[in-house]
Amino acid sequence: MAQTGVVRGDQVVKIDGSSTVYPITEGAAEDFQKETGTKVTVGISGTGGGFKKFTRGETDVQNASRPILKSEMDAAKQSGIEYLELPIAYDALTVVVNAKNDWVDSIRVSELKKIWEPEAQGKIKKWNQIRAEWPDKEIKLYGAGSDSGTFDYFTEAINGKSKASRGDYTASEDDNVLVQGVEGDRHALGYMGFAYYVAHQKRLKGLAVEWDAKQKPASKPSEEAVLQGLYNPLSRPLFLYVNVKSLDKPEVKKFVEFYLNHVESLAKEVKYIPLPAESYVRVKARLEKKEKGTAFAGHGDMAVPIGEILDRPLSQ
Repeated sequence: MAQTGVVRGDQVVKIDGSSTVYPITEGAAEDFQKETGTKVTVGISGTGGGFKKFTRGETDVQNASRPILKSEMDAAKQSGIEYLELPIAYDALTVVVNAKNDWVDSIRVSELKKIWEPEAQGKIKKWNQIRAEWPDKEIKLYGAGSDSGTFDYFTEAINGKSKASRGDYTASEDDNVLVQGVEGDRHALGYMGFAYYVAHQKRLKGLAVEWDAKQKPASKPSEEAVLQGLYNPLSRPLFLYVNVKSLDKPEVKKFVEFYLNHVESLAKEVKYIPLPAESYVRVKARLEKKEKGTAFAGHGDMAVPIGEILDRPLSQ
């Protein structure tokens, strides 16, 4: 919850959702509160947990690290909730190992699937089961919790189906828990948002990812690789969803406008990847015109350029 300066209790902007998007939104909330005195609350219950509140009309704004799902679209419709889908930045989901790991610098998507698919549970336990030349040591796994949009996106990108994953790993919606776990074990492997990796890259090693099924060469996560479409399939857009009815409240409308005016610098500040400038112009126009709905029709697509996302027709 961001609370700074003189706060007017009669005006509140309620936000919840993704832990990945939280650092950007927290920055916007603090700056907006200082400037206007409007109270802004920012929860961190994960994308899935946040959408449950958003589709019940309990929040004004939803942080999301994946597009809205069909089940969530249906829940919104049942509650009479209409929404705007506003892409705000890119993240590069980063596969990390301990900084003292000296046997792997690059990993294939097929190898990540072998590690993380549901069938791996209780069976794929050691590094040398992935490649014979890797150590005969147990892989300690760390990853996102099931309420996290990071979990949804990673499992769809790697295992081919959202939420399909082995369950015998240390799971958390809080990326800091994952950072500490991988930092503390030489044989650990995990995945997390790019910003959390960058903040701890002296103690973690980010792996290059080779999308072997698509014959895409190995690429390390970086701003350049994401915007050039080279880091696939683990680059993903991040979103704000805004309850259209909430925009009738001046404080909410002002906050979302403030957010979009400052998101480029805020994203850079917390080590996410801003959209190209022309994309922000189009996102602001979507807010101004109240263009309702989602460009994803209830399912997540892998590695879609932002221009294509903004060109797509919207549905609710």
